[in-house]
Amino acid sequence: MKKTLKFLALSMVTIFLLVGCAKPPTEEINAAKASVDAVVAEGAQKFAAEDAKKLNDSMQAAQDEIKVQEGKTFKDFAKAKELLAKVKADAETLKAGLAAKKEEAKKNAAAAQEAAKASVADAKALLAKAPKGKGSKADIEALKADLKGIEDSLAEIKTANDAEDYNVAIEKSNAVKDKAAAISDQIKKAMEKVGTKKK
Repeated sequence: MKKTLKFLALSMVTIFLLVGCAKPPTEEINAAKASVDAVVAEGAQKFAAEDAKKLNDSMQAAQDEIKVQEGKTFKDFAKAKELLAKVKADAETLKAGLAAKKEEAKKNAAAAQEAAKASVADAKALLAKAPKGKGSKADIEALKADLKGIEDSLAEIKTANDAEDYNVAIEKSNAVKDKAAAISDQIKKAMEKVGTKKK
């Protein structure tokens, strides 16, 4: 009986020591980090910003779990290993689909650029037809200056597209389109006023 109790006590101590001395999953950490670094190097933050953020958040959650376990007497890194395996798998999945996301971003940026160009062209065409009375000369010159500034921004959009910085290109294109549309609205209102006065 004493031998059995001694054996059980010794077994329990051995188990507690083994569990208590569990080491952080270094291999899994390195593998997950390597996968994340690889997909970031391919341009995940440019072409799939949301997915890249989720990946970084998942990696942080795994590291937080490791810290929690390191602070415990009896460490269990099973959950951390699961999280790291998921990060690695998600990074590999994202890397595999990155070319398609890049192509989609490129198409969206090109479409936004064309919409911006069209909006500027519309504003220029309207400005050419704007009423040129005494009171409107200063306004027309101001609108021409605004339009020139917007037109100059088209070069920045092209530069962003050439650098494959598609999100920036889309943002700039939308800003140009909105500003050109605002100028067009001002010209239309001026034309309506003149038309009303003539009647």
